[in-house]
Amino acid sequence: MKKLLMATAAVALTAGTAFAGGHAKEVKLGILFGFTGPIESLAPSMGAGAELAMAEVTKSGMLLDTATVTPMRADTGCIDNGLSTANAEKMLADGVSGIIGGDCSGVTGAILQNVAIPNGMVMISPSATSPGLSTMEDNGLFFRTAPSDAREGQVMAEVLTDRGVKSIALTYTNNDYGKGLADAIKTSFEAVGGEVTISAAHEDGKGDYSAEVGALASAGGDILVVAGYLDQGGLGIIQSSLDSGAFDKFGLPGGMIGDSLPANVGADLNGSFGQIAGSGGQGAEAYFAMAEEAGFDGSSPYSPESYDAAALVMLAMQAANSKDPADYGTKIMDVANAPGEKIYPGELGKALELLKAGTDIDYVGASAVELIGPGESAGSYREIEVTDGANKTVQFR
Repeated sequence: MKKLLMATAAVALTAGTAFAGGHAKEVKLGILFGFTGPIESLAPSMGAGAELAMAEVTKSGMLLDTATVTPMRADTGCIDNGLSTANAEKMLADGVSGIIGGDCSGVTGAILQNVAIPNGMVMISPSATSPGLSTMEDNGLFFRTAPSDAREGQVMAEVLTDRGVKSIALTYTNNDYGKGLADAIKTSFEAVGGEVTISAAHEDGKGDYSAEVGALASAGGDILVVAGYLDQGGLGIIQSSLDSGAFDKFGLPGGMIGDSLPANVGADLNGSFGQIAGSGGQGAEAYFAMAEEAGFDGSSPYSPESYDAAALVMLAMQAANSKDPADYGTKIMDVANAPGEKIYPGELGKALELLKAGTDIDYVGASAVELIGPGESAGSYREIEVTDGANKTVQFR
């Protein structure tokens, strides 16, 4: 359970900023994602998802006595701690009342420790998955609608085993995300009798990965699992592997799932497989339809979780009758979980009305939200296989 927010949590917010206990005519929310960098192909649909929730709430006229919600976008670069913290500080100076972000795990931890905690600011990340974030002291300010990679390691071990894979070579991007995910995959796969022939880091942004691929090929394995980023090092590892004939099939964890990877690699990626956080059912289908109408791909990785992250912030504000993070942060777990009336995408106005009347809600959202432990998603996954040059959902786990 989240630790209670300290009464002094918001004291250090930017000079001159005062939070009303409700009745605010404008609520500013930050959207802090990697619009450049190694997941830049995913960020537009993530940002659009968060903004879709904000537009829906503004249109309803039900938040804190008809407050409008203004999104404020900024870049993390995914792996640039300096850029991320500088942009988070600018967001606070501009008067945001909550941050949807960060995106990649390392920058998310940096923003949390250097900006959010000192200033009492609530953050909800839709995509930071490092297990290290589960135990980080956060003063009750940090939540995530994505599950921890500790869970993804278990799921990937199941996927590999079910597909008859006995041994893997494993490479990971050399940062908090990659290390944590690689450790989780290795531990889980070995626990079910699989062999990890090598677990080796790679750096993003290199022009040549032949040395790394040579070491992986020497170790061998039925397939190569690439715990990297689809727009940088992970892509380079796969292309080098195919060019050299080292591996012809790949295991693809969450950071490697996105339309740009099969588009860039081509038909040689067919038959590769993996998994990414996601769910099916009523909420997901409703969201996909709303996103299509709005002109973006709602099935893009972490887009549903971004809608849900933004929705949770605004619903918690309504439950607290305040946009002050010290007030609404303690309500996030309440609106996310049972008991209460189930709320799906497109029903945010209804949810705000119920909360104003004092009625409990159970926000299901686009990604089947259930927050556990330190305020993170319990975790369901889409199993993906690349078929005819596109990522196809095989099943949910």
